[in-house]
Amino acid sequence: MSYKRILTVQDISCVGQCSLTVALPILSACGLETAILPSAVLSTHTGGFTGYTFHDLTAEMPRIVEHWKREQIRFDAVYSGYLGNASQTEYLKEIYGTLLQPGGLRIADPAMADNGRLYPGFDAAYVEAMRGFVFAADLILPNITEAALLSGMEYRERYDESYVDALLAALREAGAQTVVLTGVSYDDATTGVVVDDGVQKLYYRHEKLPKGCHGTGDVFASVFAGTLTGGKSAYDAAVAAADFTLHCIRFTSQDPSHWYGVKFEPLLRELTERLK
Repeated sequence: MSYKRILTVQDISCVGQCSLTVALPILSACGLETAILPSAVLSTHTGGFTGYTFHDLTAEMPRIVEHWKREQIRFDAVYSGYLGNASQTEYLKEIYGTLLQPGGLRIADPAMADNGRLYPGFDAAYVEAMRGFVFAADLILPNITEAALLSGMEYRERYDESYVDALLAALREAGAQTVVLTGVSYDDATTGVVVDDGVQKLYYRHEKLPKGCHGTGDVFASVFAGTLTGGKSAYDAAVAAADFTLHCIRFTSQDPSHWYGVKFEPLLRELTERLK
């Protein structure tokens, strides 16, 4: 595997095992030189904590990008996650156009909603801005809620394959190239991920564990981005990401006191060995 450089753009939640504190070690474990562009700094993530601090870094982003331009720094892939506000999508579009190597990958995780609800601090204007950004990416990684918001379709808690096919078709009609749809569950015992590149649709189904964890979407997206940039196909990257995420949830469930994140760090060596 050649030595590649990836840029990940998302927030720093100082405590909580999500966003950049997940992405940076996982992408590094995938063998990539990992650069970061923080969108915001939070004392903790927003799931389950109260009174957390939030500092928006939008004003700093163009200064960082301009410095990189002067230094002629380029990236083999750009992977974005949770952003501080809607205006940051414009800086990501600029990065796509100026800082990517020829043929570089654009990977966008919308990271704005789940279980039928937007995350705290996001509104309809943010959804509209995300619509104007994600379809410029080569691959998007929405969950069912985010796919419904991006496509303008009704969100359904329970659904069948025809609903998922309609979501995928609506996303492709809106401009999506490859869709990696996560959390696709047709029954109570299993869940999985659908990869649709416009030519074929593949579904990887696996066990659905009774207890979830905060930050698992970031674990999945980071493993996916790292393995895809390293040369795997989108489907193989999705399988690797799903398997590792499931392993992390199982491992974390052994510690009932660890409610705020997923204990992925002790398992990074296993991820690296798998990728070899």
